Amino acid sequence: MFYYVYVLRSIKNNDLYIGFSGDLRERVKDHDQGNVKATKDNRPWKLVYYEAYHDKRDATKRERQLKNHRAKSDLRKQLKFSLELG
Repeated sequence: MFYYVYVLRSIKNNDLYIGFSGDLRERVKDHDQGNVKATKDNRPWKLVYYEAYHDKRDATKRERQLKNHRAKSDLRKQLKFSLELG
């Protein structure tokens, strides 16, 4: 089993959302269908990045790290061209 840290970009306002899940496809679908309170107002979402881990602890540690303001800023720089795609 894999655990995923993922980044979604709001098509509505270009906001980024960073999350974690054991089932990436279902979780992205949940976000896009409005089933996640934190993201439902900024739909639709597009998956722009993810990382896979074998251990849940590694994934949750990385999720916390990416949610840090500086790391999120660095991630925006790293994904510059991916974030510009429609």
